[in-house]
Amino acid sequence: MTLSRDAAQRLKLGALFAVFGLPVAVAWGMVEWRVGVPEGRTAHGTLHPAVPDLSRWPAEGIEKDGSDDWLLVFDCTMECAVRADQWWRVHRALGREAHRFSRLRFGGEAPVLPGEAVARWTSSAPPDWRRPGGLWVIDPEGRAVLEYSADVAAEDVLDDIEQLLRMNPTPPVAQQHEEA
Repeated sequence: MTLSRDAAQRLKLGALFAVFGLPVAVAWGMVEWRVGVPEGRTAHGTLHPAVPDLSRWPAEGIEKDGSDDWLLVFDCTMECAVRADQWWRVHRALGREAHRFSRLRFGGEAPVLPGEAVARWTSSAPPDWRRPGGLWVIDPEGRAVLEYSADVAAEDVLDDIEQLLRMNPTPPVAQQHEEA
């Protein structure tokens, strides 16, 4: 049985769609239903939490060292000295990449640690989305990327931050600016 030229071309086109389309469909299904995704490739916190952009937070004193810095924001209403020290250690553990992150603490009476800024809520009641002892990773544009509960392990946060920095390398313009 021989196929006509048109039928052969259609068969080739269908095979190409299958070869390139099927893996995309399978990958989408794996991500959507969390089937076959290795644990080491998923974040330990909540991805893209329902938190407004940093510019819309009802707060004052929000600072970061550099305009291209990521921000590690934490609520320090409970066990402030312990939490501030924990996140300071995570920041230091980033090594050569530590300059890409700033830390911002909300509340607490503990002394301010090196590289840390302290902010406070401007409203009498904190926002609904704030969790006591919570931690947020904010991207350089001010969007919340990850949210963690108060009981998260520092190693898990460090693992997620290192993955974020690997996936988001320093922009070439920023590298040139640092060299100058």
